Amino acid sequence: MHEVTDTPDSAAPSRPLAVVTGASAGIGEAIATRLAGEGFRLLLGARREDRIRQLAARLGAEARVLDVADESSVAAFCAGIDRLEVLVNNAGGARGLDRLADARSETWRWMWEVNVLGLMQMTRALLPALEASGRGHIVNVSSTAGFEVYEGGSGYTSAKHAVHAISRTLRLELAGRPIRVTEVSPGMVETDFSLNRFVGDAGRAADVYRGVTPLTAADIADVVAFAVTRPAHVNLDEIVVRPVQQASAYKLVRHG
Repeated sequence: MHEVTDTPDSAAPSRPLAVVTGASAGIGEAIATRLAGEGFRLLLGARREDRIRQLAARLGAEARVLDVADESSVAAFCAGIDRLEVLVNNAGGARGLDRLADARSETWRWMWEVNVLGLMQMTRALLPALEASGRGHIVNVSSTAGFEVYEGGSGYTSAKHAVHAISRTLRLELAGRPIRVTEVSPGMVETDFSLNRFVGDAGRAADVYRGVTPLTAADIADVVAFAVTRPAHVNLDEIVVRPVQQASAYKLVRHG
């Protein structure tokens, strides 16, 4: 582990604290598991209470129900957090693959509330605790959709473009304060992302990964763990990670 143990201070916790949102499955669960292995204390948040509490029990962590799109839920989750070393804004997701002409307002609203407003609300609530630690670190788990576009993806890509803009803006606004900002932008990762996007259509979700060896949730967790364990004066601003067979949203080589 690198630079994550506390400096000698009897008033400070023995281990740094990390908050992970959307931690009940997929990338969030993998990040939580990896950070536990790195020696972090964990406070995990997700909407699915049964799954988040099972994970917390396995990792020796604390869990709280959290809907990042609900301001009152965010306030309840963040209550009492006075010192925080790492905030991983992982909660997010996509709904559908409709062209703009067929877009549904409720679908777009959900994507913007979870991916954008949720990130804003969590970050705003925890900025004082991050600064109080003297070495805070915000990790925004975004997507290559934050700087690429594709047909049928305007709702999701516009939300992730906003995450990209927020991450860059935060870095400017926090310059000179002891808070790092890292944006991690994965390409194709095989999780329940596509299953959720296509509302449980397993065949359509499986077809996304046909002929490709995609990234795994553990691959992204490795990247996040590397970023947050760098020395405190080192900030990895933006990390893009894709499977070898994917060069961009439009260049994907399938085998078989």
